[in-house]
Amino acid sequence: QVQLVESGGGLVQAGGSLRLSCAASGRSFSSYAMGWFRQAPGKEREFVARISRVGGNTYYPDSVKGRFTISRDNAKNTVYLQMNSLKPEDTAVYYCAADRSIVVVTAADKYDYWGQGTQVTVSS
Repeated sequence: QVQLVESGGGLVQAGGSLRLSCAASGRSFSSYAMGWFRQAPGKEREFVARISRVGGNTYYPDSVKGRFTISRDNAKNTVYLQMNSLKPEDTAVYYCAADRSIVVVTAADKYDYWGQGTQVTVSS
């Protein structure tokens, strides 16, 4: 089992940057692909980024491609989301998630473990 704790959210002006972190417990962190999702009020949870077990492959939807970067440090059991050029529409609760499968998936219900989320608010 993996426990995930996000941090780094906050309030930022449009055009600014934030770096989210997700710390994982357990010894098997490198056995999981990791993802970031977000959920705005009244909307479904949305895929934001995914990184493979050793970090060699990353995936993004068009809405964040070129602005967000996912990375991981398996020695620190941590995955990061660097968010640049933030827009008001990026405002949401951001969640990290762990996936035991090696198949690339972007659907939230395919991920096995979730953190509690961290709020990101982008003001215009």
